[in-house]
Amino acid sequence: MKNPLDDIQIFPPFEGFPKEGLGFLRKLKTNNNREWFAKHKHEYEEFVKLPMQSLVAVLRPLMHTFASDFVIDPRRSLFRIYRDARFSKNKLPYKTHVAAIFQPTHNWKDSAGLYIHIEPGEAYLGGGMYMPSSEDLKKIRNAIANYPERFLSIIESKDFKKYFGALEGEKLQRVPQGFSPEHEMAVWLKMKQFFISYTMTEEECYKKSFVKKVVDVFEKMMPLVLFLNEAIYMK
Repeated sequence: MKNPLDDIQIFPPFEGFPKEGLGFLRKLKTNNNREWFAKHKHEYEEFVKLPMQSLVAVLRPLMHTFASDFVIDPRRSLFRIYRDARFSKNKLPYKTHVAAIFQPTHNWKDSAGLYIHIEPGEAYLGGGMYMPSSEDLKKIRNAIANYPERFLSIIESKDFKKYFGALEGEKLQRVPQGFSPEHEMAVWLKMKQFFISYTMTEEECYKKSFVKKVVDVFEKMMPLVLFLNEAIYMK
């Protein structure tokens, strides 16, 4: 079994996200083309990708107490900077943020998880499920209908409201088929997405204490994430 401390030993200590990294992403916004990126790729590798890998490496042991079964890996958790523009009107080749996602090891592609991205101006932390399949959506709605007290205890808790305000996501106009329009959980059964978010300033990203704040927010997100995953994988 891999030792969570191994990654810390391989990657440099995370002392805060470097200003050079945000500077690179700012320049990329106005020079989003392959020629410019090829000339400055070394800056991306040194000031964006490596610091983000170091951040993930230090998060791994710190998140072990509440996300021990999650993939938190500097090599696997990071998103590539290259955009898939095949089906998009936006044909720019590169993302102008750096991001990572953490999900359960048993099904790390199709599950609720934790997300972080850093861009000029802010760091964004997210938790939950952004695009559940129709099958998973049905399971989540059934869990909300069958366990209303537990669901409400999560989204109405003091920490939830303090950190995230309210549950986010698109909603249907009507209660979905199979549920009564008068159902006590009707407002939540209409939801098609289930996620929460927390933003931090760019200045906070530069500080060593950024790590502690990220861990704290992710831990507060876990009750919702666990509820969603239990709904999806419950037999």
